[in-house]
Amino acid sequence: MTPSRLTAKDFILYATVVLLWGASWLPLRLQLGVVSPEVSGVWRFLLGGLIVSVWVIVSGGRVRFPLQDHARFAILGLTMFSANFLSAYYAGFHLHGGALALLFSLTAVMNPLYAAALGRGGLNVRVLAGAALGVAGLAFLFGHEFAAATAASGAAIGVMLMLLSTFTFSTGNMFSTAFQSRGLPVMSANAWSMLYGAAFLALFSLFRGQPFIIEWSARYVLSILWLAIAGTAIGFFAYVTLLGRIGAGRTGYVTVLMPVVALLLSTLFENYEWTLAGVIGVVLVLAGNAIVLSAPARK
Repeated sequence: MTPSRLTAKDFILYATVVLLWGASWLPLRLQLGVVSPEVSGVWRFLLGGLIVSVWVIVSGGRVRFPLQDHARFAILGLTMFSANFLSAYYAGFHLHGGALALLFSLTAVMNPLYAAALGRGGLNVRVLAGAALGVAGLAFLFGHEFAAATAASGAAIGVMLMLLSTFTFSTGNMFSTAFQSRGLPVMSANAWSMLYGAAFLALFSLFRGQPFIIEWSARYVLSILWLAIAGTAIGFFAYVTLLGRIGAGRTGYVTVLMPVVALLLSTLFENYEWTLAGVIGVVLVLAGNAIVLSAPARK
């Protein structure tokens, strides 16, 4: 059963995801340039999958699985480790970072609605209300940027791609919680799913004729290492574990807090200037977070 209140371990996992994923926005931008997004995705998830595989083997975890479980891993690889990232990357050609963050934060609203539609415990109104409040806070933070982005040429394509990314990621969340309920170990499932995700991205790269190259610059290599180790191997372990422990509704709120962490880092390293609307937005995001995390989970 899912616990009705968060434990200390839940809070540690939650904070880990928020901090690591929030700190991944800058490295994500740093890797764009010479190498195509899909090929960068291959390196990221291949390296992340290999790291987690070594972790599983060294710790004596389960490595062998029947064919039907590999089909489940392939589903997770497609929804959580390839198609969603690919859609977000290409949306970035049409929208700025703030607009991408705002649209991706809709995961916090989509997850509880999705779970309720699938009959998983009914709709938790407090979680949904807190998520909506948090998304409204991000609208204060990125409203002007979103309005400017959607007025530009090709913005509709960017919005559709980002909504597809959000929906695909949320679908992966539903599959992940279902597979965990069947007893699939998190680390083993992550390892195989990341490798399947890398394979899907490699096939897409071949289809588009993209060269499998690496930009041997400190900026690119360090950004890939951060995304593979911190953002993927560690971040997804914490996120997927949370899905199984506290449910998709409350876990999805990390997508609202991530942009706030990114803005704090941008303040330190990119001279981001705060406005009154930005401060109001952060207050709303934090208030929504308090509501979401204090809401008892549906069993």
